[in-house]
Amino acid sequence: MRVFITGIAGFLGSHLAERLLAMGHHVVGVDSLLGGELVNVPPDAEFYQYDCRDFNAMAKVSQGCELVYHCAATAYEGLSVFAPAMVMDNIVTGSVGVFSAAIANGARRIVFCSSMARYGTNQVPFLESYVPRPQDPYGIAKVAAEQALVNLAGVHGVEYAIAVPHNIIGARQKFDDPYRNVAAIMANMMLQGRSPFIYGDGEQSRCFSHVEDCLSCLLALGLSDRGVGEVVNIGPDEEFVTINHLFRTLKGIVGFEGQAIHLTDRPQEVKHAACSSAKARALLDYRTTRGLAEGLTDLVAYIRGVGPRKFRYHLDIEIRNASTPRTWTERMM
Repeated sequence: MRVFITGIAGFLGSHLAERLLAMGHHVVGVDSLLGGELVNVPPDAEFYQYDCRDFNAMAKVSQGCELVYHCAATAYEGLSVFAPAMVMDNIVTGSVGVFSAAIANGARRIVFCSSMARYGTNQVPFLESYVPRPQDPYGIAKVAAEQALVNLAGVHGVEYAIAVPHNIIGARQKFDDPYRNVAAIMANMMLQGRSPFIYGDGEQSRCFSHVEDCLSCLLALGLSDRGVGEVVNIGPDEEFVTINHLFRTLKGIVGFEGQAIHLTDRPQEVKHAACSSAKARALLDYRTTRGLAEGLTDLVAYIRGVGPRKFRYHLDIEIRNASTPRTWTERMM
Protein backbone atom coordinates (compact mmCIF):
# COMPACT_ATOMS: atom_id res chain seq x y z
CA MET A 1 0.00 0.00 0.00
CA ARG A 2 1.10 3.57 -0.68
CA VAL A 3 0.99 5.50 2.62
CA PHE A 4 1.39 9.25 3.12
CA ILE A 5 2.87 10.57 6.40
CA THR A 6 3.15 14.22 7.37
CA GLY A 7 5.84 15.13 9.89
CA ILE A 8 8.00 12.22 8.74
CA ALA A 9 11.17 13.94 10.00
CA GLY A 10 9.67 14.31 13.46
CA PHE A 11 9.69 12.02 16.46
CA LEU A 12 6.42 10.11 15.96
CA GLY A 13 6.27 10.34 12.16
CA SER A 14 9.74 8.88 11.63
CA HIS A 15 9.08 5.90 13.91
CA LEU A 16 5.74 5.26 12.20
CA ALA A 17 7.39 5.41 8.77
CA GLU A 18 10.00 2.85 9.81
CA ARG A 19 7.34 0.42 11.00
CA LEU A 20 5.28 0.75 7.82
CA LEU A 21 8.34 0.34 5.61
CA ALA A 22 9.30 -2.81 7.52
CA MET A 23 5.81 -4.15 6.82
CA GLY A 24 6.39 -3.69 3.09
CA HIS A 25 4.39 -0.53 2.46
CA HIS A 26 5.58 2.30 0.22
CA VAL A 27 5.88 5.42 2.37
CA VAL A 28 5.73 8.97 1.06
CA GLY A 29 6.46 11.66 3.60
CA VAL A 30 6.60 15.42 3.94
CA ASP A 31 8.09 17.68 6.57
CA SER A 32 8.80 21.41 6.65
CA LEU A 33 11.75 20.72 9.00
CA LEU A 34 10.52 23.47 11.32
CA GLY A 35 10.71 20.99 14.18
CA GLY A 36 11.91 17.82 12.47
CA GLU A 37 15.41 16.56 11.68
CA LEU A 38 16.37 15.36 8.21
CA VAL A 39 18.46 12.59 9.77
CA ASN A 40 15.25 11.06 11.17
CA VAL A 41 13.76 10.36 7.73
CA PRO A 42 14.10 6.64 6.90
CA PRO A 43 16.31 6.22 3.80
CA ASP A 44 13.72 4.04 2.05
CA ALA A 45 10.96 6.63 2.35
CA GLU A 46 10.06 8.96 -0.51
CA PHE A 47 10.67 12.34 1.14
CA TYR A 48 9.62 15.89 0.21
CA GLN A 49 10.36 19.07 2.14
CA TYR A 50 7.01 20.82 1.97
CA ASP A 51 4.77 22.76 4.32
CA CYS A 52 1.38 21.17 5.01
CA ARG A 53 -0.29 24.55 4.49
CA ASP A 54 0.61 24.35 0.79
CA PHE A 55 -2.42 22.57 -0.65
CA ASN A 56 -0.96 22.26 -4.16
CA ALA A 57 2.19 20.60 -2.81
CA MET A 58 0.14 18.22 -0.66
CA ALA A 59 -2.08 17.33 -3.61
CA LYS A 60 0.95 16.65 -5.81
CA VAL A 61 2.92 14.37 -3.49
CA SER A 62 0.02 12.45 -1.92
CA GLN A 63 -1.30 11.18 -5.26
CA GLY A 64 -2.03 7.46 -5.18
CA CYS A 65 -1.84 7.22 -1.37
CA GLU A 66 -4.70 5.14 0.04
CA LEU A 67 -3.86 5.83 3.67
CA VAL A 68 -2.86 9.20 5.16
CA TYR A 69 -1.36 9.75 8.61
CA HIS A 70 -1.34 13.41 9.63
CA CYS A 71 1.32 13.56 12.37
CA ALA A 72 2.77 17.00 11.61
CA ALA A 73 1.96 19.77 14.08
CA THR A 74 3.51 22.78 15.73
CA ALA A 75 3.06 20.97 19.04
CA TYR A 76 3.57 24.01 21.26
CA GLU A 77 0.78 23.98 23.80
CA GLY A 78 2.37 26.36 26.29
CA LEU A 79 3.80 28.65 23.64
CA SER A 80 0.44 28.84 21.86
CA VAL A 81 -0.77 31.32 24.49
CA PHE A 82 2.02 33.67 23.37
CA ALA A 83 2.29 32.73 19.67
CA PRO A 84 -1.32 31.90 18.77
CA ALA A 85 -1.17 33.08 15.16
CA MET A 86 1.74 30.81 14.27
CA VAL A 87 0.46 27.77 16.14
CA MET A 88 -3.14 27.97 14.96
CA ASP A 89 -2.19 28.73 11.35
CA ASN A 90 0.07 25.71 11.15
CA ILE A 91 -2.36 23.33 12.83
CA VAL A 92 -5.70 24.43 11.37
CA THR A 93 -4.60 25.53 7.89
CA GLY A 94 -2.03 22.74 7.63
CA SER A 95 -4.47 20.04 8.69
CA VAL A 96 -7.21 21.18 6.34
CA GLY A 97 -4.69 21.36 3.50
CA VAL A 98 -3.67 17.74 4.11
CA PHE A 99 -7.25 16.53 4.49
CA SER A 100 -8.41 18.33 1.34
CA ALA A 101 -5.51 16.99 -0.74
CA ALA A 102 -6.06 13.45 0.53
CA ILE A 103 -9.77 13.55 -0.30
CA ALA A 104 -9.15 15.12 -3.72
CA ASN A 105 -6.72 12.29 -4.49
CA GLY A 106 -9.18 9.58 -3.49
CA ALA A 107 -7.56 8.44 -0.23
CA ARG A 108 -9.48 5.66 1.49
CA ARG A 109 -8.67 6.65 5.10
CA ILE A 110 -7.18 9.53 7.08
CA VAL A 111 -5.72 9.04 10.57
CA PHE A 112 -5.28 12.31 12.44
CA CYS A 113 -3.00 12.64 15.46
CA SER A 114 -4.79 15.05 17.77
CA SER A 115 -3.78 15.89 21.35
CA MET A 116 -5.07 15.42 24.86
CA ALA A 117 -5.05 19.23 24.98
CA ARG A 118 -8.53 18.74 23.47
CA TYR A 119 -9.82 17.83 26.93
CA GLY A 120 -8.53 20.89 28.81
CA THR A 121 -9.52 20.86 32.48
CA ASN A 122 -11.70 17.81 32.99
CA GLN A 123 -12.05 14.94 35.43
CA VAL A 124 -9.13 12.53 35.03
CA PRO A 125 -8.61 10.14 33.45
CA PHE A 126 -9.96 11.75 30.29
CA LEU A 127 -12.52 9.69 28.38
CA GLU A 128 -13.21 9.99 24.67
CA SER A 129 -16.87 10.63 25.48
CA TYR A 130 -16.01 13.95 27.15
CA VAL A 131 -17.01 17.13 25.37
CA PRO A 132 -13.72 18.85 24.43
CA ARG A 133 -12.88 21.83 26.66
CA PRO A 134 -9.53 23.13 25.35
CA GLN A 135 -8.10 26.02 27.32
CA ASP A 136 -5.30 27.23 25.07
CA PRO A 137 -4.97 28.05 21.34
CA TYR A 138 -3.13 24.77 20.65
CA GLY A 139 -5.99 22.67 22.00
CA ILE A 140 -8.56 24.87 20.28
CA ALA A 141 -6.73 24.38 16.97
CA LYS A 142 -6.61 20.61 17.40
CA VAL A 143 -10.34 20.45 18.06
CA ALA A 144 -11.02 22.65 15.04
CA ALA A 145 -8.94 20.32 12.87
CA GLU A 146 -10.81 17.30 14.24
CA GLN A 147 -14.14 18.91 13.42
CA ALA A 148 -12.99 19.78 9.91
CA LEU A 149 -11.93 16.17 9.32
CA VAL A 150 -15.22 14.74 10.56
CA ASN A 151 -17.16 17.18 8.40
CA LEU A 152 -15.14 16.64 5.21
CA ALA A 153 -14.95 12.87 5.63
CA GLY A 154 -18.71 12.70 6.06
CA VAL A 155 -19.41 14.80 3.01
CA HIS A 156 -16.99 12.95 0.74
CA GLY A 157 -17.32 9.40 2.06
CA VAL A 158 -13.78 8.98 3.40
CA GLU A 159 -12.93 6.84 6.42
CA TYR A 160 -11.22 8.55 9.33
CA ALA A 161 -9.89 7.90 12.81
CA ILE A 162 -8.64 10.36 15.42
CA ALA A 163 -5.79 9.29 17.70
CA VAL A 164 -5.18 11.15 20.97
CA PRO A 165 -1.68 10.48 22.33
CA HIS A 166 -0.39 11.23 25.82
CA ASN A 167 3.02 12.88 26.21
CA ILE A 168 5.20 10.67 24.00
CA ILE A 169 8.81 9.94 25.00
CA GLY A 170 11.71 7.87 23.69
CA ALA A 171 14.67 7.93 21.34
CA ARG A 172 14.67 10.61 18.64
CA GLN A 173 12.53 13.08 20.58
CA LYS A 174 13.41 16.73 19.98
CA PHE A 175 15.43 17.85 23.02
CA ASP A 176 16.95 21.22 22.07
CA ASP A 177 13.61 23.02 21.68
CA PRO A 178 12.91 25.24 24.71
CA TYR A 179 9.18 25.44 23.99
CA ARG A 180 8.07 21.80 24.22
CA ASN A 181 8.82 18.26 25.51
CA VAL A 182 9.29 18.64 29.26
CA ALA A 183 11.09 15.32 29.77
CA ALA A 184 13.51 15.96 26.91
CA ILE A 185 14.21 19.52 28.10
CA MET A 186 14.94 18.29 31.62
CA ALA A 187 17.21 15.49 30.40
CA ASN A 188 19.14 17.80 28.06
CA MET A 189 19.75 20.30 30.86
CA MET A 190 20.76 17.69 33.43
CA LEU A 191 23.18 16.04 30.98
CA GLN A 192 24.82 19.46 30.70
CA GLY A 193 25.11 19.62 34.49
CA ARG A 194 22.43 22.30 34.71
CA SER A 195 19.37 22.46 36.95
CA PRO A 196 16.11 22.19 34.98
CA PHE A 197 13.18 24.54 35.50
CA ILE A 198 9.76 23.53 36.80
CA TYR A 199 6.78 25.85 36.44
CA GLY A 200 4.78 26.24 39.65
CA ASP A 201 4.90 23.70 42.46
CA GLY A 202 5.59 20.75 40.16
CA GLU A 203 2.50 18.90 41.31
CA GLN A 204 1.02 19.01 37.82
CA SER A 205 0.37 15.38 36.88
CA ARG A 206 0.78 13.67 33.53
CA CYS A 207 1.14 10.28 31.83
CA PHE A 208 4.09 9.61 29.53
CA SER A 209 3.90 7.12 26.65
CA HIS A 210 6.80 5.25 25.10
CA VAL A 211 6.66 5.87 21.37
CA GLU A 212 6.52 2.13 20.64
CA ASP A 213 3.29 1.80 22.60
CA CYS A 214 1.68 4.53 20.50
CA LEU A 215 2.71 2.91 17.22
CA SER A 216 0.70 -0.26 17.80
CA CYS A 217 -2.45 1.83 18.10
CA LEU A 218 -1.69 4.00 15.07
CA LEU A 219 -1.03 0.94 12.93
CA ALA A 220 -4.29 -0.65 14.03
CA LEU A 221 -6.23 2.55 13.30
CA GLY A 222 -4.77 2.75 9.82
CA LEU A 223 -4.56 -0.87 8.72
CA SER A 224 -7.53 -2.58 10.39
CA ASP A 225 -11.24 -1.81 10.35
CA ARG A 226 -11.23 -1.22 14.11
CA GLY A 227 -11.50 2.38 15.14
CA VAL A 228 -12.97 3.78 11.93
CA GLY A 229 -14.95 6.91 12.77
CA GLU A 230 -13.69 6.86 16.36
CA VAL A 231 -11.68 9.09 18.67
CA VAL A 232 -9.23 6.87 20.59
CA ASN A 233 -6.77 7.75 23.35
CA ILE A 234 -3.50 5.93 22.68
CA GLY A 235 -0.63 5.06 25.01
CA PRO A 236 -0.26 3.87 28.62
CA ASP A 237 -2.41 5.20 31.44
CA GLU A 238 -0.93 3.21 34.34
CA GLU A 239 1.68 5.68 35.59
CA PHE A 240 0.05 9.01 36.44
CA VAL A 241 2.96 11.01 37.84
CA THR A 242 3.75 14.58 38.90
CA ILE A 243 6.38 16.72 37.21
CA ASN A 244 8.32 16.51 40.48
CA HIS A 245 8.28 12.72 40.19
CA LEU A 246 9.39 12.99 36.57
CA PHE A 247 12.35 15.13 37.68
CA ARG A 248 13.36 12.68 40.41
CA THR A 249 13.16 9.72 38.02
CA LEU A 250 15.28 11.48 35.39
CA LYS A 251 17.70 12.61 38.08
CA GLY A 252 18.36 8.98 39.01
CA ILE A 253 18.76 7.85 35.40
CA VAL A 254 21.12 10.70 34.50
CA GLY A 255 23.01 10.65 37.79
CA PHE A 256 22.36 14.34 38.34
CA GLU A 257 23.06 15.70 41.83
CA GLY A 258 21.42 19.14 41.66
CA GLN A 259 17.89 20.33 42.30
CA ALA A 260 15.20 21.76 40.04
CA ILE A 261 14.53 25.49 39.98
CA HIS A 262 10.87 26.38 40.50
CA LEU A 263 9.39 29.37 38.65
CA THR A 264 5.93 30.92 38.56
CA ASP A 265 3.05 28.97 37.02
CA ARG A 266 2.76 28.96 33.24
CA PRO A 267 -0.52 30.57 32.10
CA GLN A 268 -3.34 28.22 31.07
CA GLU A 269 -1.42 25.07 31.97
CA VAL A 270 -3.78 22.21 32.84
CA LYS A 271 -3.02 20.93 36.35
CA HIS A 272 -3.94 17.28 35.89
CA ALA A 273 -3.98 15.64 32.45
CA ALA A 274 -4.12 11.93 31.71
CA CYS A 275 -6.18 9.86 29.32
CA SER A 276 -7.90 6.55 29.95
CA SER A 277 -6.69 3.82 27.58
CA ALA A 278 -9.70 1.56 28.22
CA LYS A 279 -11.16 2.18 24.77
CA ALA A 280 -7.85 1.37 23.06
CA ARG A 281 -7.61 -1.86 25.03
CA ALA A 282 -11.12 -2.90 24.05
CA LEU A 283 -11.07 -1.68 20.44
CA LEU A 284 -7.43 -2.07 19.35
CA ASP A 285 -6.21 -4.84 21.69
CA TYR A 286 -3.75 -2.32 23.14
CA ARG A 287 -1.30 -3.54 25.77
CA THR A 288 1.39 -1.50 27.52
CA THR A 289 4.84 -2.96 26.88
CA ARG A 290 7.15 -0.23 28.19
CA GLY A 291 6.90 1.83 31.35
CA LEU A 292 7.99 5.34 32.28
CA ALA A 293 11.49 4.35 33.41
CA GLU A 294 12.23 2.52 30.17
CA GLY A 295 10.98 5.43 28.06
CA LEU A 296 13.09 7.93 29.99
CA THR A 297 16.12 5.62 29.85
CA ASP A 298 15.78 5.40 26.06
CA LEU A 299 15.45 9.19 25.84
CA VAL A 300 18.54 9.81 27.96
CA ALA A 301 20.56 7.24 26.02
CA TYR A 302 19.58 8.92 22.76
CA ILE A 303 20.61 12.39 23.98
CA ARG A 304 23.89 10.99 25.30
CA GLY A 305 24.50 9.30 21.95
CA VAL A 306 24.07 12.40 19.81
CA GLY A 307 25.38 14.73 22.50
CA PRO A 308 23.52 17.32 24.62
CA ARG A 309 22.87 20.57 22.74
CA LYS A 310 22.26 24.22 23.38
CA PHE A 311 18.61 25.18 23.08
CA ARG A 312 17.48 26.79 19.83
CA TYR A 313 15.11 29.73 20.26
CA HIS A 314 13.92 29.40 16.70
CA LEU A 315 10.34 30.66 16.99
CA ASP A 316 9.00 34.18 17.41
CA ILE A 317 7.07 35.03 20.56
CA GLU A 318 4.17 37.14 19.30
CA ILE A 319 2.95 38.37 22.67
CA ARG A 320 5.51 39.56 25.23
CA ASN A 321 4.19 40.82 28.52
CA ALA A 322 4.42 40.14 32.26
CA SER A 323 2.77 36.72 31.78
CA THR A 324 5.29 35.43 29.23
CA PRO A 325 7.61 32.87 30.89
CA ARG A 326 11.07 34.28 31.66
CA THR A 327 12.63 31.04 30.48
CA TRP A 328 11.71 32.15 26.95
CA THR A 329 12.03 35.93 27.01
CA GLU A 330 15.37 35.81 28.87
CA ARG A 331 16.56 32.62 27.14
CA MET A 332 17.32 30.97 30.46
CA MET A 333 17.61 27.39 29.21
